[in-house]
Amino acid sequence: MEKIRPAEKRDISRIAELIVINYRVNFFPFFKNEPFYFGELNVLDTAAEYASGSQALDETYVYDDCVVKGMMRVGGGELKKLFVEPQFQSGGIGGELLEYAVNVLHADNLLVLKYNERGKNFYRRHGFELTGETFLEDEWIPLEKMVLLNS
Repeated sequence: MEKIRPAEKRDISRIAELIVINYRVNFFPFFKNEPFYFGELNVLDTAAEYASGSQALDETYVYDDCVVKGMMRVGGGELKKLFVEPQFQSGGIGGELLEYAVNVLHADNLLVLKYNERGKNFYRRHGFELTGETFLEDEWIPLEKMVLLNS
């Protein structure tokens, strides 16, 4: 069985769960914004975004080996999201998702949270490098652009 596949409607709640869990684990420690991370950000609203007919679901792929353990969203050559359930991290799932994004979906750039050294190191190990470009998402989240070298 191919472990990476396009996301389907039946995956929406799991995708939402992965996004919410990873935002709380990886971003809350930097921003300490309890109203956002434990109020506005929730599984029901995130699932609704994916179920609304937006292109979010069409751009999403899951890592599924009988259980959806990871997800990524790729569009226009950009890796928009890549999350693995924390209990399954450091087991190669993220690397497999990233390789698929690069080799099959032709992703060659991404934005990473400025403070996310673990993420930046992960992407560097897979051939990405910082460009020096920075962006603010939602006027308060500092992101840095990374591009695939030799793409």
